[in-house]
Amino acid sequence: MTDGPGLAERGLRTLHQRLAAAVERGTVPGLAALVARGPDVHVEVLGHAAVGEDTPLRRDAIFRIASLSKPIAAAATMVLVEDGTLTLDGAVATFLPELASPRVLRSLEGPLDDTVPAERAITVEDLLTFRLGFGAVMAPAGTYPVQEAEAELGLMTLGPPWPPPPFGPDEWMARFATLPLMHQPGAEWRYNTGAQVLGVLVERAGGQPLEEFLRARLFEPLGMTDTAFWVPPEKVDRFTTAYFPDEATGELALLDPPAGGWWNEPPAMGNLAGMLVSTLDDFWAFVSMLLARGTARDGNAVLSPGAVAGMTTDHLTASQRASAPVFFGDHGGWGYCMAAPGPLRGEPPVPWGFGWNGGTGTTWTSDPVRGLTTILFTQRAMTSPEPPALFGDFWDAAYGAIAS
Repeated sequence: MTDGPGLAERGLRTLHQRLAAAVERGTVPGLAALVARGPDVHVEVLGHAAVGEDTPLRRDAIFRIASLSKPIAAAATMVLVEDGTLTLDGAVATFLPELASPRVLRSLEGPLDDTVPAERAITVEDLLTFRLGFGAVMAPAGTYPVQEAEAELGLMTLGPPWPPPPFGPDEWMARFATLPLMHQPGAEWRYNTGAQVLGVLVERAGGQPLEEFLRARLFEPLGMTDTAFWVPPEKVDRFTTAYFPDEATGELALLDPPAGGWWNEPPAMGNLAGMLVSTLDDFWAFVSMLLARGTARDGNAVLSPGAVAGMTTDHLTASQRASAPVFFGDHGGWGYCMAAPGPLRGEPPVPWGFGWNGGTGTTWTSDPVRGLTTILFTQRAMTSPEPPALFGDFWDAAYGAIAS
């Protein structure tokens, strides 16, 4: 690669040095990173699949991508919108009758039976924009009655999605429908739950098991051969070990092993909020499709340019953005199941564009103004929605690699 309109060699050397230093310090056991601009695509694969291993990490290593599953949920939904099976303003109750007559809490602090009727139906776009009226609460578990009720039902929607629930999508939806909404549909933004409900909607509207639909309509057309909800035995040798850092010491504790863990058999319910696994090149194929306005590398259209524009455009009001500063900061907005460029442009090293972060230590951003895409997969789980220092170092070095 030579200096030019894409990426500069000097900047890429700095990028390598920073990522290699993180591995050498033990911040992460290994990582796979991609930086792309124009015709230039640069990949770094460093370290190992697990702490204490000597075998170098492979480029085709399989990672748990956590909330990077969410943009895939949006793409699957838009496939059905383009088919005419779903409409953005259509009521989800057509396929999710359990949500036909939701009740809404008068107050988040109140008891579950102190409710009023929903003022309107929950729509497909409400799910895509995370404004269905239910989602994560940035307060300790058990602070509010609805949190306690959700935990008792085992829905795994207000916190980490693992371990996966033991019941299937119909049972999950039946249980979820017993809870009141936290807000009127469309009124407030709350994280996570919309993507989980979308998985059930896509399965029912698509008329086949969720993973089969994803494979037929997204993964196979895009060549995403290793993206799935589980890792079969013949691929376990490529599956990385997941870790969770001790908040006090930073030492890595086992979260999930490559064998005998939560991803080693098909789940009872495919969870598009955070349970897909993938490889760097698989996910780059998905991102490349969005950058090409819906066209796969073989030239076939997976989505229309309009569908991609809807996914990557901010749909929130100013007050909705302001209500979640830990997620959006001063510059972020929200498209369909992922961040979108907000009204204020971020300056490097703040990543500004569309993409998202995954709680297992993954991140992706595509900056439409500077033409820069960054993807980083690690095995170190995040401890809060705030991006970890390694992400900031990565983004800073990637922006520094832009050729003038």
